[in-house]
Amino acid sequence: MTHFVIIGAGECGARAAFALREKGFDGEITLIGSEALAPYERPPLSKASDQGTAEPKFIAELERYAAGGISLLTGLTVQDLDPEAKSVTLSDGRTIAYDKLLLATGARARVLPDIAEDSKHIRSLRTHADAVALRKAMVPGKHIVIIGGGFIGLELAATARALGTAVTVLEGLERVLKRGVPEEVAGVICERHSLEGVDIRCGVAITGIAEDDESAKIHLADGNMIGADLVLIGIGATPNTELAARAGLTIDNGIAVDEFLRTSAPDIYAAGDCCSFPLAIYGGRRVRLESWRNAQEQGALAAANMMGLGTAVSAVPWFWSDQYDVTLQIAGLAEGAVQHLRRDLGDGAFILFHLDEAGRLLAASGIGRGNVVARDIRLAEMLIAARAHPDPAALVASSVKLKSLLAA
Repeated sequence: MTHFVIIGAGECGARAAFALREKGFDGEITLIGSEALAPYERPPLSKASDQGTAEPKFIAELERYAAGGISLLTGLTVQDLDPEAKSVTLSDGRTIAYDKLLLATGARARVLPDIAEDSKHIRSLRTHADAVALRKAMVPGKHIVIIGGGFIGLELAATARALGTAVTVLEGLERVLKRGVPEEVAGVICERHSLEGVDIRCGVAITGIAEDDESAKIHLADGNMIGADLVLIGIGATPNTELAARAGLTIDNGIAVDEFLRTSAPDIYAAGDCCSFPLAIYGGRRVRLESWRNAQEQGALAAANMMGLGTAVSAVPWFWSDQYDVTLQIAGLAEGAVQHLRRDLGDGAFILFHLDEAGRLLAASGIGRGNVVARDIRLAEMLIAARAHPDPAALVASSVKLKSLLAA
């Protein structure tokens, strides 16, 4: 019987396993995860203030895996991948043969050098266990220092403030979210955090972190020192490519795949946070995306292509972040944009449209309370996918419905 193996039991891997069954695959499926827990959603780890006591949000109940004939192996790592023998060796000594393999190994939190893995006061966030440990420090009277003013750091700052914890955010660049959003959007988020009492310091250089039994001390290049009950490192993520690299697969800012998510080795695919892929709507530029929706979509796409359906990557990148009562949504990639147009939606909400020199819409960034920007961002996403060159005057006029531009 044909056997498909999936390494990585996160959003991408679990979605791929279920998608194989939904698309009619009747062979064996083995899903292997390194955590002891069944696959769960990761976005709530930084966004939900009750994560410290609640169970993780599981992607599916265990009964669904059994009912779907999916062999779920948890608490195991893959030590070796042999593309020639078409087999993987697990940490418990077992060797499993595959006909086709999906690498959905995800990414891990980037760490600072010289920080002990068992540090009591210095942590990062990637797993449910990390979230539980962080919540124990998020109580009134405690002080958390977050190193990194990106999405994870700022979402955790919002969560900590909701729980009554004092928060200082240290960012090395001149502003927060430098790599993620336009300055105008970042300014709104920064102001919202300031209103909640978060101390945000940008352009800060850290010379060292020391800790004793009670706290950690962050030493800054300007001679100042900041004490903290806990230090959270939120400086990005590194794709988990080591297994693929040892097996001789091509690595290029992640496991390199083609438009069908095929790696450089026959019958091995990769999807989600761990892989980089060419995106046709941006001229075949190779990108790597770390987002919940990309992991979900590529899991389903990888399943289709493992079954020989030959469907190319075509989705427009999309990302969201919730902080306090503010939601940020981004569609597309703004790199290469030369024109930035603002569409006001009322009550402080707005969308920025990013166009290239030919007037093509490359991306849209929206921010506002609740879901006020969701509909227009979705329409902008469709315009981006259509490679549209919308009328700039119509984009900024709130009286003109974006749906009419799509029809045009």
